[in-house]
Amino acid sequence: MKAKVLTLICIVLFWSCTTASEDDLIDTTPLEDIITYVDDVKSIMDNNCIFCHSEPPENGAPMPLLSYEQVKEAVENRDLIERISTEDLAFVMPFGGPRLPQNLIDIVIKWQTDGLLED
Repeated sequence: MKAKVLTLICIVLFWSCTTASEDDLIDTTPLEDIITYVDDVKSIMDNNCIFCHSEPPENGAPMPLLSYEQVKEAVENRDLIERISTEDLAFVMPFGGPRLPQNLIDIVIKWQTDGLLED
């Protein structure tokens, strides 16, 4: 009887497993719309960057990333895209955390490609 119950539990556990990975949960649909700071990039910065890149910057961050002008300047002159895109954990932003999901990085890259539009 115990063997049957144990077998049943094993079968239920096996069927409840999933093959979904974190990569399966990330939207990889190509971006077709024009990307703007207000509609697309600001929320990425607010949710992932301003913990350190506030005013004044904290935890060794060199500049704030609170406004369109600050983020645009960081893309143009401070290698923001390279910092969020790198696989090197010593340089990746956000610092000390996991690398941003590729779909968010792609939004920032497309924003630059689209001309760093504000709205």
